[in-house]
Amino acid sequence: MDRVAIDLHIHSILSPCGEEEMTPNNIVNMALIKELDFIAVTDHNTAKNLPAVMAVAKELGGGICILPGIEVTTKEEAHILAYLPTLEAAMELDQIIYEHLPEVMNEKELFGPQYVMDEHDNIIGEVDKLLISATDIGVDRLWDLVTALGGILVPAHIDRKSYSLIASLGFIPLELNIKTCEVSKKETFDNVLKNFRFFKDYQFIHGSDAHQLEDMAEREYFLELPDMQRQTLIRYLG
Repeated sequence: MDRVAIDLHIHSILSPCGEEEMTPNNIVNMALIKELDFIAVTDHNTAKNLPAVMAVAKELGGGICILPGIEVTTKEEAHILAYLPTLEAAMELDQIIYEHLPEVMNEKELFGPQYVMDEHDNIIGEVDKLLISATDIGVDRLWDLVTALGGILVPAHIDRKSYSLIASLGFIPLELNIKTCEVSKKETFDNVLKNFRFFKDYQFIHGSDAHQLEDMAEREYFLELPDMQRQTLIRYLG
């Protein structure tokens, strides 16, 4: 078994709340500096910077693996991390999510830019719709969409009093067959278990939810995995 250092919740400049330093090259290079093994760039309701991030990681080498992901805001206003086995699956989900966002346009002076970049950190486009809006996709429908693409769901920062599945519903629907929940980096697993006894049936991971480079995890969160394949990580999480 390998002891694998992870950070599976990182935002790029494409998220309106992401700082301008969060470019594909900066993210991957910072992950290399911090000696992370697996990272996931999980922008709000979009995967459009994943092609660049994955191209940079392939070009730089260094053994870092990218797990394709999106942080989806469901109609319940819960943040759910969707992890996919391939870039193609992530881009397919990206297209579905965009169609289910409301027709609310981003005001970058107010919320920040939503830049799409290439592997050289050139801006090649912008996303027009406000990506921090809630979709009209319920969590049960999101489960169906993601699992049909070979992916899994991990409820994000379930300890928070807003934008978490627990804050929205008060529970995790059993029919979703969720195995893993993410806990905010400042919270402990023990406290979560103490406050919510039903979480004893779940496993936990920490994510940095980084919006700036300095907030990305150090080599501090680990999983024990038999290999460094994306599908192995997805099986572990789901």
